[in-house]
Amino acid sequence: MRFTWLNDFLDLIFPRCCEVCGTALHDQEICFCLVCEGQLPKASFHLRAMDNELTVKLQGLMLVNRVISFLRFTKKGVSQKLLHKLKYQHKPEIAVHLGTLYGLELSKMNYVSEWDVIVPVPLHPLKLKRRGYNQSEKFALGLSNSLGIKVQDLLIRKVFTETQTKKSRLQRLENVEEVFDLKINQNLNGAKILLVDDVITTGATLIACAQVLLANGAKHVDLATIAAGGK
Repeated sequence: MRFTWLNDFLDLIFPRCCEVCGTALHDQEICFCLVCEGQLPKASFHLRAMDNELTVKLQGLMLVNRVISFLRFTKKGVSQKLLHKLKYQHKPEIAVHLGTLYGLELSKMNYVSEWDVIVPVPLHPLKLKRRGYNQSEKFALGLSNSLGIKVQDLLIRKVFTETQTKKSRLQRLENVEEVFDLKINQNLNGAKILLVDDVITTGATLIACAQVLLANGAKHVDLATIAAGGK
């Protein structure tokens, strides 16, 4: 294969390692060794997408359709470790690979026909410049790889909000009011949208984004994240 010798040489000098356990990766492995990939803390929300603990959590706050997540979030667990690397150690490839894996699972259950477009939750331009990429967009690109559904950056974040980490659910909802808007003033003409983010806790950010999309003509907005955490 072209450039295989160069890849082999680079692997000797800068070995690719599993993002979970740190062991050296084989040529066919991406981000995770086969053992760790097989032991990812996968959730099963997509099996009951309209009736699971995530949809129950958001009912009453918005017109909930489907709410799904690839991994279960646990403090000091694998999912938290991966999200930390993704957001703070410049590892965008983790989000792309997780999106690709999740997309494969969703495609097996015929979700491909459920959405017209995948929309990532946007970062504020200052945060985007600081991080260098939008982790939600990388996850969306991975999903697109497997589902064959286009990714569109339809939303903008108008306001630089404070960190949500230590806020209550009500405070988080208030913190993202009127923060998002459409990039271009347009009618979404009944589009079926999959809105994606990195993690869902209270759901405040996703709700704020979804409401903008619904107010501008989307038929329905489903929510998907890399990981789902507690309150």
